[in-house]
Amino acid sequence: MAIALLTPAPHSFPSAAPCSTLVALGPGLQLAAVTSTSQSQEQLSELEKSMDVIIDVFHQYSRREGDRDTLSKAELKLLIEKQLANYLRHVKNKATIDEIMKDLDINKDEQISFCEMMLLVTRVTIATHDHLHEVEDQQHQHKHQHHH
Repeated sequence: MAIALLTPAPHSFPSAAPCSTLVALGPGLQLAAVTSTSQSQEQLSELEKSMDVIIDVFHQYSRREGDRDTLSKAELKLLIEKQLANYLRHVKNKATIDEIMKDLDINKDEQISFCEMMLLVTRVTIATHDHLHEVEDQQHQHKHQHHH
């Protein structure tokens, strides 16, 4: 199933706002101290483990060249090709990568921070969720089972 990238996305984030303000935890929410021991990994929920995977995958690509905590255009292209190949199957050409890079690069520094990359993950996740609902509606059932 190929998902069309939402560019411009109906769920688009205001490009003028700094990334950190878009995702602030909000009043009353504080992140618990988490360590990377195997014991704490076993205690993590499925969603928390998925968050760790997203962080790990980002760093697998961000550490290849230049700034170790941002993605260059080449690193972003490789991440999309290797990690989002099924959902963003149509993203093959340089013009599309340039368009995605421009759309995600909120601060216009020609690098994609983790926060900026999460905009892509969020958009693709929302599009996938919406697509699954369309398929389920056609089949008259409501299951959120995604086969890997």
